[in-house]
Amino acid sequence: MAVDCSTGDEPAKSHRLSGSNHNQFLVWREFLWGAIAGAFGEGMMHPVDTIKTRMQSQAFFSGSKNQNSALQLVRAVWATDGLAGFYRGIAPGIMGSLATGATYFGVIESTKKWMEESHPSLGGHWAHFISGALGDTLGSFIYVPCEVMKQRMQVQGSKKYWTSVVVKEGSRAKHGMHMYGYYSGMFQAGCSIWKEQGLKGLYAGYWSTLARDVPFAGLMVTFYEAFKNMTQYGKHKLFPNANLHINSSFEGLLLGGLAGGLSAYLTTPLDVVKTRLQVQGIATRYNGSLDALYKIWLAEGVRGMFRGSIPRITWYIPASALTFMAVEFLRDHHKVTSISLDKKESSSLQEIA
Repeated sequence: MAVDCSTGDEPAKSHRLSGSNHNQFLVWREFLWGAIAGAFGEGMMHPVDTIKTRMQSQAFFSGSKNQNSALQLVRAVWATDGLAGFYRGIAPGIMGSLATGATYFGVIESTKKWMEESHPSLGGHWAHFISGALGDTLGSFIYVPCEVMKQRMQVQGSKKYWTSVVVKEGSRAKHGMHMYGYYSGMFQAGCSIWKEQGLKGLYAGYWSTLARDVPFAGLMVTFYEAFKNMTQYGKHKLFPNANLHINSSFEGLLLGGLAGGLSAYLTTPLDVVKTRLQVQGIATRYNGSLDALYKIWLAEGVRGMFRGSIPRITWYIPASALTFMAVEFLRDHHKVTSISLDKKESSSLQEIA
C-alpha cells in the first residue's frame, strides 16, 4: 500500500510541476511575441511616423506660421531626401519597439492574471488599464533614449537638408538655438547626445513620454478588451442559436486597429509636447512639459495641440492592428500545438494504463 501511494503521488506532483513550468514558459513567450509584433508594426509604419514627427516639430524650427500639411511634407521629404528620408531613424525605432512590445504584452498577461486572482475588485477594465500602463512604464527605460535618437534623426533627413536648416538665415537668432550636429546612424547619435548632454539628453522628455504612453497603453488595452466583450455580446445577442466563429487573428486586426486609433487621437496633445521636448536638443525653448504645454497652447491653440493627429492615427490604426493580429495568431498557433501534445500524452497514458 505504501508503494501504491507513492506512485500515485508522483504523477500528480510532476503534473503540478510541469503545469507551473508551462505557465512560466507562456509568460516568457508573451514577451517574445510582443517584441516581434512591436518591431513588425514599427518597421511597416515608420514612414508615417516620420511625417508625424516633422509635422509636430515644424513650429520649433520655423515658427508657428506657414506650417505645411501632411501631403506637403510628404512631397518635401521626397524632393529633398528621397525614399531614405522616410526611413531615417528606423534602427532606434525598431530597437525601442522591441523593448516596449516585449514588456507591454509580457507584463499585461502576468499582471492581469495576478490582479484578477489576488485582487478581484480590480478585475475587468481596471486590470487591463493598470497592466497595460505598467508594461509600458517598464519598457520606457529603453524606449525613451531610442525615441530621442529616432525623432532627431527623423527631423534631420539628409545631411544636405539639415545643413540648410542650421545655416538658414536668422534661424539661430530667431529662436536662440544652438543646433546639434548631424547624426549618421544610431550609435553615432547616441554617443553624440551623451557627449553633449549626458544622461539627461538621452532621457529628454522622459516624464512627458510617460504622461503620453501610460494613459495610451492603458486606454488601448481597455478599449481592445471592451471591443472584444462587445463583439461577443453582439454575437450572442444577434445570433443566439448560430455556431458563429470569428477568427481571432481577424478580430485582433480589426479591434486592435480601432483601439489604437482612438487611443492615439485622445493622447495627441501629450505626444506633441513630448516631440517638442525631444527634438529641441540643447536649446531651452521649453523648460519642461508644463512650460511646453502652456507655450504651445498660447502660440498655436487647439490646432497646435492636435498637430499631427491624422498621421498619428494613420500610424497607430494599422500598427496596432498588425500587432494585435500577430499576437492573437501566435497565441492560437500555440494553443493548437498544446492541444495536439495533450492528445498524444493522454493517448500514451491510456496505453500505459
